[in-house]
Amino acid sequence: MKKITLLFTLLTMTFVSAQDDMVQQSVKALLSGNQGQIASLAEAFPADKYDWRPAAGIRSVGESMLHVAGANYYIASKLGFAPPEDVDLMNIEKIQGKENIIAALTKSFEFVQEKLGSIDTSTLGNDVDLGFAKMNVLSSMLIILEHTGEHKGQLIAYARSNNVTPPWSK
Repeated sequence: MKKITLLFTLLTMTFVSAQDDMVQQSVKALLSGNQGQIASLAEAFPADKYDWRPAAGIRSVGESMLHVAGANYYIASKLGFAPPEDVDLMNIEKIQGKENIIAALTKSFEFVQEKLGSIDTSTLGNDVDLGFAKMNVLSSMLIILEHTGEHKGQLIAYARSNNVTPPWSK
């Protein structure tokens, strides 16, 4: 009976651990999909359209991409991961030029993927003060996913407004 109880306990612990890992890996996979589509849109936009904006006072194509990059670093910092030393979070949205914007965006995508992957799943319920809301670690990870998805949609609309076909729909 002790062997059966021990086996059951080990299987239960393995299942619970696998579920925690599954949540984390699912968030990262969905985020990777959003990131890939934003990156392909960034490449598809001609350089002269990076300053295009739908109306005065609304972020341009390039500013929207840099906003995503900045938010990645900001939320990761609230999770305890300082941005790389060469990232100036206060001026990230001032970066100019298609190649520089794509480089900044790509670097933020790689950073946030790495950091989300290093979160200890036992801390997913821990409190996080994002400055604009108090959530837990898992909710903060989901905010990164949702925010990236929101701006992917914005950039799709910008692309369609500029006769740029999203590469995945050709």
